[in-house]
Amino acid sequence: MAHREEGQNLERIFTLAEANRLIPQLEENLTAVKRAKAVLIRTKDEIKKASAKAQFGGGSYAGSHYITALEQISENLQAIQEMGVLVKDLDIGLCDFPYLMNGRIVHLCWKLGETEIRWWHELNSGYTGRQPLENEQA
Repeated sequence: MAHREEGQNLERIFTLAEANRLIPQLEENLTAVKRAKAVLIRTKDEIKKASAKAQFGGGSYAGSHYITALEQISENLQAIQEMGVLVKDLDIGLCDFPYLMNGRIVHLCWKLGETEIRWWHELNSGYTGRQPLENEQA
């Protein structure tokens, strides 16, 4: 039986092949999140001004762009969550996949821009504890 760390709610355990097959979809979702986040950053000041004037019926040309960007972020993160993938850092596109290795759960670790999963780490070590996958079977 696989050992699960206390407090871990891991619904899906991936094989290496399953995780690698999700990379194209993850790239699409994370790229969409990054684009939408850039819209939020660009429109932030305008939205703050409109918010301050809201009680006076103020609005902003940026309002619809801001709302659309929030929706895109939400939809794409929900899609990733539904895959069972754990998003660890949106800025660099860092994702983890629960994986059974030698009878215990670890995380396969992938970052946007990498062509395949080549790294893993213990549940409590994170990105800085990444180790290369060597001869792991899909």
